[in-house]
Amino acid sequence: MLIAGFPAGAWGTNCYVVAPAAGEECVIIDPGHQATQGVEDVLKKHRLKPVAVVLTHGHIDHVASVVPVCGAHDVPAWIHPEDRYMMSDPEKALGRSIGMPLMGELTVGEPDDLKELSDGAQLSLAGLEFRVAHAPGHTKGSVTFRMPEAADVPQILFSGDLLFAGSVGRTDLPGGDHAELLESLARVCLPLDDSTVVLSGHGPQTTIGRERASNPYLQGADAPRRGM
Repeated sequence: MLIAGFPAGAWGTNCYVVAPAAGEECVIIDPGHQATQGVEDVLKKHRLKPVAVVLTHGHIDHVASVVPVCGAHDVPAWIHPEDRYMMSDPEKALGRSIGMPLMGELTVGEPDDLKELSDGAQLSLAGLEFRVAHAPGHTKGSVTFRMPEAADVPQILFSGDLLFAGSVGRTDLPGGDHAELLESLARVCLPLDDSTVVLSGHGPQTTIGRERASNPYLQGADAPRRGM
């Protein structure tokens, strides 16, 4: 498997390009602010052909380059319906008034083909399987994408802004809810094997085992379960 990730734009948001191997079809995850050139560089370097863009949530730092990337390659994007409004109204998602400057000129709006994700869905894209889990807390429509273990490749969780190395996504923006985030951590992350590799929306990769042992938020999510 080939996974190429890079931090993009002012927020350093991780964009991932996933393919079975070089020279194959691929899926792009979270092409955010100023990610377009980075995506094109990865595609050229590894001779990849995109078939879809999938989005962990609708914040502008994760979706700002969706329109140009989808348009350049004539591919659909996928997002949870509760975050769809953010594609066209990013200021509302950030608690800002429409018309306020937002990181200069951004291409906002929906791509020509925008599909909706649902909890428990299994997406078969580019010869790969992505299992969707609705994980609200950072936003109402946050999701994770899990790729099951295969051959010598461990299980992989694209966690978006649900879980970071040592931390979690903020919950103080519109649609955020700390209690919901803890519930999502308990339901989505805690049942996973310790060997599961976590590729998050910001920061370095980690594993479920490392976070289970050291992340205070994941431990906090586990506390009610231990007390049951």
